[in-house]
Amino acid sequence: MTEQRKMRLGVFLSGTGGNMASWRHPSAVADGAVNLEYYKGLTRKAEQAKLDFVFFGDGLYISEKSHPNFLNRFEPLTLLAALAMDTTNIGLAATLSTTYSDPYTVARQFSSIDHLSGGRAGWNIVTSPLEGSAANYSRSEHPQHDLRYRMADEFVEIAKGLWDSWEDDAFIRDKESGVFIDPAKMHRLDHEGEFYSVQGPLNISRSRQGSPVLIQAGSSEAGRGFAAKVADAIFTGQANKADAAEFYKDIKQRAAKAGRNPGEVLILPGCAPVVGDTPAEAEAKYQEIANLVVIEDALNYLGRYFNDMDFSPYGLDEPFPDLGDSGRNGWESTTDRIKQVAKDENLTLREMALRSTTPRSEFIGTPSQVADAMQAWFEGGAADGFMLNNSVLPQGFNDFVDHVLPILKERGLFRTEYEADTLRGNLGLPKPENRYTQKPIPQKANRQKADRKNP
Repeated sequence: MTEQRKMRLGVFLSGTGGNMASWRHPSAVADGAVNLEYYKGLTRKAEQAKLDFVFFGDGLYISEKSHPNFLNRFEPLTLLAALAMDTTNIGLAATLSTTYSDPYTVARQFSSIDHLSGGRAGWNIVTSPLEGSAANYSRSEHPQHDLRYRMADEFVEIAKGLWDSWEDDAFIRDKESGVFIDPAKMHRLDHEGEFYSVQGPLNISRSRQGSPVLIQAGSSEAGRGFAAKVADAIFTGQANKADAAEFYKDIKQRAAKAGRNPGEVLILPGCAPVVGDTPAEAEAKYQEIANLVVIEDALNYLGRYFNDMDFSPYGLDEPFPDLGDSGRNGWESTTDRIKQVAKDENLTLREMALRSTTPRSEFIGTPSQVADAMQAWFEGGAADGFMLNNSVLPQGFNDFVDHVLPILKERGLFRTEYEADTLRGNLGLPKPENRYTQKPIPQKANRQKADRKNP
């Protein structure tokens, strides 16, 4: 009998929540983005609920117009190290940029988190969309969109190579003989590429799960190609099931063409559930969240996607302006989607700005309605699971865990206990083989080889 397929669920713990004005909500912990005890509490709740992983985003440029959670927050790998000491089973994932980092350092950092957590680390690979990042890293200009993805492709291949520096049984540590390592099982990378030159080996062994889980969120043409080639899990942001199903099919096909098993490339659409005892209560909660945002903040939030564009010259209640190619060197897929939605629905600048801070979704309603929508996406070829991104924390997350998740578990759609002790194991992903480890020759092949030598 075939075991029922299970959803994969992660949660984005973004300070007070994803909404621009979430810090103003009555239930919000206003300093949540730099409050370790707060994050420990949310992570423990996620682990008790048996979620696959918690996730922390990052960015390398801020201005006075940035999302309040971005203005003052932890460096995420430092936070993962702290949470690794406070958890046992749940995966710990964070964002780190390939555009403004060094491959050797990143490979070492994530391998260290993987060891500290016992094989529960995940890396969300980003290419840093904001042009202002360059000024913080002694760069005269921000690399173009597709160039950043070419850099990322080489960067990730180097990291994967460095994680294979040591075969699993390389460290002997025999006190009697004095043999610490088997030098034949240590491997230098000796990479010379277009952007990077890295010798290796890495000065830390492979982890229990082989290497950190690789996550990506690219939805542009370059981003989709990159994600299908390297990612174990892909975050995406379609607003409806039909668009999500198109993305799902496209990525799975790209993964197969890249020589990968599509079943080992997990598609996790964003899910921002708003849950109420009745549909009317859920709608009232949504409106309460939406009404927290003043229009000036909404315009600033929208402008960040377009490299801090100033929208003040445009009429608030006029049709959304024609912005040409603005934003295509940053969040290309996001800005393209904003412009298309505004055009298709004939939205004004005011309407589009407010919607960008509090987007509507198919996951607003009673616990059963939200569970129904998630099940429809999951069973309808639109998702392998979801990335929870609650508009307000902790309220939104608590509502989901306390009221929706039990329904998914009752339906057999989500686990009741962890299946493994690594993030890869719980996600149903295999441990990557070390590229240097020789596979044993099958016995039959050994006999054939001997026969050829002794005719």
